[in-house]
Amino acid sequence: SDDDKEREAEFQRNVKDKVSLAKSDFKQLLKEIKCVSHKSKEMLRGPNGDSHMREIRQFLTNDKRGLVLDDLPEERDQILDDYLSEIEKYGPPPPPTATRPSKR
Repeated sequence: SDDDKEREAEFQRNVKDKVSLAKSDFKQLLKEIKCVSHKSKEMLRGPNGDSHMREIRQFLTNDKRGLVLDDLPEERDQILDDYLSEIEKYGPPPPPTATRPSKR
């Protein structure tokens, strides 16, 4: 019936919105993790890569935003990889003293 189709469409929109929000929250969490830096991608390729990934995953499992994508591990890992590639490309953040001085 039309009601069933409408309910199904509403459900699908709801799921899509929740997944989108979960991805956004996950990206925000990655920005907050102190051990993740512009050097992380290089560190993961090096001899201590496994321990660095364990450290990152430890942070992810200690925050609900890191757990919400457990049902979508491929997408979660892709977001992580994309983020690490992006910050590697941009290099280190500017030092706090590089910000515009406040007017006195």
